[in-house]
Amino acid sequence: MTEGIRPAAVDSVARDYEIYRMAMDLWSKENPIKTNKLQVLLVVNGLLVSAINVSGGGFTPQKWFLYLAGAIFSLIWTFSIGRTSLFQEAWQMKLDALQRVHPDDPRFAVHKTRDERERAPTFLRYAGMVPSKWYLVYSPFAFALIWLAIFVVTIF
Repeated sequence: MTEGIRPAAVDSVARDYEIYRMAMDLWSKENPIKTNKLQVLLVVNGLLVSAINVSGGGFTPQKWFLYLAGAIFSLIWTFSIGRTSLFQEAWQMKLDALQRVHPDDPRFAVHKTRDERERAPTFLRYAGMVPSKWYLVYSPFAFALIWLAIFVVTIF
């Protein structure tokens, strides 16, 4: 082999590993974004409920605009969190595809954590068994439906 020239296979693995590292970085950066979006959703809904209660009279037809605002904001959050979750799923698929190309290279299996999760304490296994993308997407959608129901019930 001529000095300074690397075989194509080595270049391919190095390139794939760099892609893997970038995809892992992108995947991990979506987590705090999802968490922040969920926290803001909860705060805004809590503030709306507080505003309704503080203004007196509870849920009355005169406050229809707050119910409609809650439904619209929550629906927008559904799409926003859904988009973030979609991109995280895309990065996960890229990681899985690269791992399948290099099944014997442990560097490409860092994101595979099933064995480690099975050894975690029982409480954590059960508390963490629901994938965050599901409750992150369904929570704002449920809020939107609840606000819409309150809107309909109080108006009619």
